[in-house]
Amino acid sequence: MLLNLEWLRTFKAIYDHGTLTSAAQALFVSQPGVSLHLNSLEAYTGYKLFDRSAKKMVPTERGKVLYNFILEPLSKLETAEQLFHRSSKEDRTTISIGMCFETFQFTLERYISSLPFNVIIKFGDYPQMLHDLDKGVLDLIITPQKGDQSNLEYEAFSKESIVMVCGSDTDAGEIRALLKKQKIKEAGQLLKQQLWYSTAADMSHLKRFWQTNFRHHLDFKPNYIVPNISSIVRCLSGQTGFSVIPDFLCREEIATGGLQLVWEGNSPIENTLYFGSRKRTMFEKEIARVKAIFKEEMVCICPAARA
Repeated sequence: MLLNLEWLRTFKAIYDHGTLTSAAQALFVSQPGVSLHLNSLEAYTGYKLFDRSAKKMVPTERGKVLYNFILEPLSKLETAEQLFHRSSKEDRTTISIGMCFETFQFTLERYISSLPFNVIIKFGDYPQMLHDLDKGVLDLIITPQKGDQSNLEYEAFSKESIVMVCGSDTDAGEIRALLKKQKIKEAGQLLKQQLWYSTAADMSHLKRFWQTNFRHHLDFKPNYIVPNISSIVRCLSGQTGFSVIPDFLCREEIATGGLQLVWEGNSPIENTLYFGSRKRTMFEKEIARVKAIFKEEMVCICPAARA
């Protein structure tokens, strides 16, 4: 029996959407068809890939491993489909942009439908984005990291500060008092007893903040691992718990009282955000349009963070 690519596409849809019904709707196929593909894939692998419940399909450990293994290859195939699929409409320029999910959501998302050219957005880790930019898979990236590839150039356009926040229902008085008195060790011990939120893909903000300000490596695990930083903000708003996130992603919730700013750190962590692009590109006009949107939006979100 040969492995069918459609089984993997169906598996990814179930993993991403959480239910057979939602996966079927996303793939424009019947639910029995989705079930058949999943059963065939499980028979092929010899492993159970999901635990079935009344409300959600929960991936097993084998399912998580398979998902992480196929995610990038499937994403590249989907990108190839979009790029090379014959269209009856007049051809429009297409540019590919890499950034984190939250940056897209807070800046470019609302403008997508008004752009006079096609856009493919790719989310991922920054080293992979740099690699894809260098190889021509991406045309523009938004990144706090610069590479050393000779054919790439970077333009700083904004800054972000990494801060510790908590939900508005959290009693952070004792922790604030300890930090104010510079009893950092005691504050750290108390903080480790609290509820913590982080993201599945990246704990770098929390690890870096902890190492920089508490002078040792992170030695506890967050209680709640959620898909992205926007999820952290929504989960924490009005509730109990702590997280370490970029300030521009929670500025509105702090202003409206949903979150509390606990600490910026004795050694504040600030990232410069860059546009990364190839020195030679045929999409200068389109890239300039996207850059202008980002510059305007970042000034509105974080007026004090101009690069």
